[in-house]
Amino acid sequence: MAWINFVLGVWLIISSFISGITASHSASMWNHIIVGILLVIFAFLATKAKKSMCWINVIAGLWIFISAFTGAATSQANYLIVGIIVAIVGLWAALSKPATE
Repeated sequence: MAWINFVLGVWLIISSFISGITASHSASMWNHIIVGILLVIFAFLATKAKKSMCWINVIAGLWIFISAFTGAATSQANYLIVGIIVAIVGLWAALSKPATE
């Protein structure tokens, strides 16, 4: 399941350079890039690491979702959809990992 968040992290990075999704050189663009990079890293680590990495993905998903309402986001739909999917997949992964991990 972590591969879904990995792909969404890559999408956030790529979408920051697509005209119409983010304004160039804005806070929204940097939010896309930074959160995308962090999401890629934590999604990769969640495949082999402890349950806590999955919870970090949930927090990242919530951050992406909340970012849609900050005013810096030029495309709320992108933030809302990606944020919801990342949070759900992270939560699903966290709850399905054994407690001993």
